[in-house]
Amino acid sequence: MADPSSYRPRPGEIPDSPGVYRFRDEHRRVIYVGKAKSLRQRLANYFQDLANLHPRTRSMVTTAASVEWTVVSTEVEALQLEYSWIKEYDPRFNVKYRDDKSYPYLAVTMNEEFPRVQVMRGHKKKGVRYFGPYAHAWAIRDTVDLLLRVFPVRTCSAGVFKNAERTGRPCLLGYIGKCSAPCVGRISPEDHYELAEEFCDFMAGRTGTYLRRLEKQMAEASDEMEYERAARLRDDVGALKKAMEKNAVVLADATDADLIAVAEDELEAAVQIFHVRGGRVRGQRGWVTDKVEEITTGALVEHALQQLYGEETGDSVPKEVLVPALPDPVEPVQEWLTVRRGANVSLRISQRGDKKALMETVQRNAQQALVLHKTKRASDLTTRSRALEEIADALDLDSAPLRIECYDISHLQGDDVVASMVVFEDGLQRKNEYRRFQIKGFAGQDDVRSMHEVITRRFRRYLAEKEKSGEWAGAEDVPVNGSPAGASLAAEDDGVIGGPKDDDGRPRKFAYPPQLVVVDGGRPQVAAARRALDELGIDDIAVCGLAKRLEEVWVPGEEDPVVLPRSSEGLYLLQRVRDEAHRFAITYQRAKRAKRLRSGPLDEVPGLGETRKQALIKHFGSVKRLRAATIEQIQEVPGIGRKTAETIAVALARSAPAAPAVNTATGEIIDEEEPDTTGGSSGESVSAGLPDDRRGQET
Repeated sequence: MADPSSYRPRPGEIPDSPGVYRFRDEHRRVIYVGKAKSLRQRLANYFQDLANLHPRTRSMVTTAASVEWTVVSTEVEALQLEYSWIKEYDPRFNVKYRDDKSYPYLAVTMNEEFPRVQVMRGHKKKGVRYFGPYAHAWAIRDTVDLLLRVFPVRTCSAGVFKNAERTGRPCLLGYIGKCSAPCVGRISPEDHYELAEEFCDFMAGRTGTYLRRLEKQMAEASDEMEYERAARLRDDVGALKKAMEKNAVVLADATDADLIAVAEDELEAAVQIFHVRGGRVRGQRGWVTDKVEEITTGALVEHALQQLYGEETGDSVPKEVLVPALPDPVEPVQEWLTVRRGANVSLRISQRGDKKALMETVQRNAQQALVLHKTKRASDLTTRSRALEEIADALDLDSAPLRIECYDISHLQGDDVVASMVVFEDGLQRKNEYRRFQIKGFAGQDDVRSMHEVITRRFRRYLAEKEKSGEWAGAEDVPVNGSPAGASLAAEDDGVIGGPKDDDGRPRKFAYPPQLVVVDGGRPQVAAARRALDELGIDDIAVCGLAKRLEEVWVPGEEDPVVLPRSSEGLYLLQRVRDEAHRFAITYQRAKRAKRLRSGPLDEVPGLGETRKQALIKHFGSVKRLRAATIEQIQEVPGIGRKTAETIAVALARSAPAAPAVNTATGEIIDEEEPDTTGGSSGESVSAGLPDDRRGQET
């Protein structure tokens, strides 16, 4: 590990002007390329106290052994040079968007005597018109097959063309009318070239002219009683309309634009691009990249723009580019795009209307791409095995932790304090083993104390299950805060779904111990979890914590954290476990808060379910009228007996307002009907709308 001060340039050496800089390692390999409006100010940020640097930046500057720079005249030149050097050196610490495939384009070779329509991939050639990219080559072929009825342009290869020219016989498409057969002289080079131009015009979105022309010719043929030609023209019109339907209109103003969306987390980012031409989505593409440097969304967008348009010119760069965040500064990037297009390019964030709605669709695609990428990565058996082995090595465990439990605390300024427990076995989620906790031992905000309580409650259950099954007979001998470990367990029984079964078929709760307990937090939370296990006499379960700010792994009793490599599969698995625990906890906390805010006086009536609450409100119209009703009137509601009616009346009397509401401006008493305060869906599961989590039970 190099000390950045060993290669830090002396004060005054770095120019205060735009430029591009390169960090090299001890082997002179370029490991990072960056640009700056002021090289002096930008490079100074790298040579500060290492503790103040982002972990990824710290890793880069300690890997580097030297830094060098090149001065340029403008920020646009810096942008161009940065792109060129990233392509040339492929630095390991730069964000690099990598396609998982080469996207196909519909290409028309207008640089040939007889232009050819074909599918093309890779670098674009001069004199060839491109449309796309498309997600799949078959989508291009379907479109071309429909259009060849109207625009019978050559599609054959050079070898097939020369063979037909030599034999004087066209290919099959020439016989069935889907090729004008220039190979045998059925059409002149000039007319075939014009046909290819019409094909390009139609693909570029100028469709109305050809449809109107064909419909007019069809009507004329019908008037002249040339019904066969009219039928053929009718089929041509149908083919064109069907081809147009394959690219539905999404922007009514025939816009040419690219829409770019980014979905990201701590380590990775997914980029999705929709190519809209003539108001229609002509193609889609996307990438997933590792975030190997500290980077903002605007910077991710800038790198995506470089990747998209670094080798494009002319109409390949659209008039308008919509992005989720603008690069900082935006002017050099916009000027660079304008230079590449040769005309003004609008780079902006969509605020309203159809473009914003389409942008939301692109964003959903980006999020799905990131989820799919993570799912594929997590489902790979070899990758999971490597992740577990890396965790075992980093934490000095005897074996790979096949069962990992992670705990997280969630609250809103000390209210509705809850905790979550998620379970991963063999690196995969076990959602039927998830559990949720309400913090009962105290009120207020104290994450460390909450973590201690949750770990204690969970593993007291585990010891009780062992005692019940006869595997261990000492639970009552282990004190917990002055009480036996097995004390009051029956009082906390919650009827949890899933897990191993008792002899009578009922589920056993918390019966399996993990090999590793992960807590969301740093040294204090880890110490609290370890102390809770020690108080229970459990010493064969490892504990660690993952601090979100720097992604450091803390272990009990250690002054310094364990720092896993950013590319480590073990770190990736720990982050997935931690993030899932956080998601599960915050979902429960929000549901509890929403339920509390929606609660009403009828929620205080014991034994009164949602169905009967709704029946009462429907019968009386409001809680105010229900409060004024007699017990006999309440009994008139179906399902409400005498005892329940009395309970309802008592509960409503206790919750009656002390005084009427008064308008302080006029002194007038406000006598309005009370709103429905029955709690809405308070009787529903707090997991409603989250089918994956329904089996996680409150404890």
